[in-house]
Amino acid sequence: MDVILVINAGSSSIKFHAFHAQGAQLEPIAGGKLEEIYTNPRFTAKRQNGEVIEDKRWPEGEQLGHDNAIAFLLDWLRSHGEGRATLLAVGHRVVHGGDKYAEPVRVDAKVMEELEALVPLAPLHQPHNLAAIRSIMARNTNVPQIACFDTAFHHTQPAVATRFALPPDITSRGVRRYGFHGLSYEYIASVLPQVDERAAKGKTVVMHLGNGASMAAFDGCKSIASTMGFTAVEGLVMGTRSGSLDPGVVLWMLEEANMDARAIESLLYKRSGLLGVSGISSDMRTLLASDDPKAAEAVELFCYRISRELGSLAAALGGLDAIVFTAGIGERADAVRKRVGQLAAWLGVSLDEAANQRHGPCISDAKSAVDVWVIPTNEELMIARHALSRLES
Repeated sequence: MDVILVINAGSSSIKFHAFHAQGAQLEPIAGGKLEEIYTNPRFTAKRQNGEVIEDKRWPEGEQLGHDNAIAFLLDWLRSHGEGRATLLAVGHRVVHGGDKYAEPVRVDAKVMEELEALVPLAPLHQPHNLAAIRSIMARNTNVPQIACFDTAFHHTQPAVATRFALPPDITSRGVRRYGFHGLSYEYIASVLPQVDERAAKGKTVVMHLGNGASMAAFDGCKSIASTMGFTAVEGLVMGTRSGSLDPGVVLWMLEEANMDARAIESLLYKRSGLLGVSGISSDMRTLLASDDPKAAEAVELFCYRISRELGSLAAALGGLDAIVFTAGIGERADAVRKRVGQLAAWLGVSLDEAANQRHGPCISDAKSAVDVWVIPTNEELMIARHALSRLES
């Protein structure tokens, strides 16, 4: 059996999905994750139907780190392969491809050098993405590894959408808007023609709403603008990230609150957003179930910022034909979708309450001027497709 392995490596976890490749067809086999790899490691793996294959914990205090975690995962896959499994390729989610990489690329020493040079643009993500690639490269140089970039899909944006009003001695060093969640947006773009031809050919705003949240404007399924920019902290309120912030607030933190760069980074990425506003949780499910006014305040701010950005992206598009909700909150939080729909009534948005409660797929009603959809994303399948495509080419 030929297998494509997909890896998404973070700072303390490694998520994986395995696909059976049959010609051009990809069938999901299993998926799971290694969590808390530097503190209290745990490994879980499930079949596509949700059946738990393995749930393993290491002794308290034992560390794995990225190298040992990757080694364990590869050994586990070999020992649990059905029949004679052959690892065809490994596809990696890599957050940043910079100006150069507008599509996935097979990784070699030169590519690794170029991707390592991008670490300053994504210091919280890129090093961990690359650590997984290095670990596999050290153990099996013959296995093709394909880097798939979260920034690549947004390379179709016009220069005016990516430019900051800063001097060239700054912007020439790669300081510009890149946009992220590109693999999710690319998947939605790939299935949208089968879902709604008008949305695929026209002007659509896709909302990737999860712990990390962003929105992108599609014109003919091409990205022309997005809410995330130079980093993945810009734009919407997120689980623990602040979203867009007046730069003067950061200066105030430096000068008046006596915070250094690391403290500010921690605040903006890990202690803000839904968690920071509510003081309760970063999980939208917890907040929606809470009677605490602070929870309601956090949810209201989340929806308000979405409505503001929707107006901005509709202006960038010069109109609006459709809206797509995707990712964890977008796919499952009907209360959030309802509130966003109410705030977008001025655009002609009108939701069917029953359809929204059952999570779609189409949740707009007959009088809505804008088609509204709930479409589950699948970044892992998108990465597997890219890996298989690079092998074939």
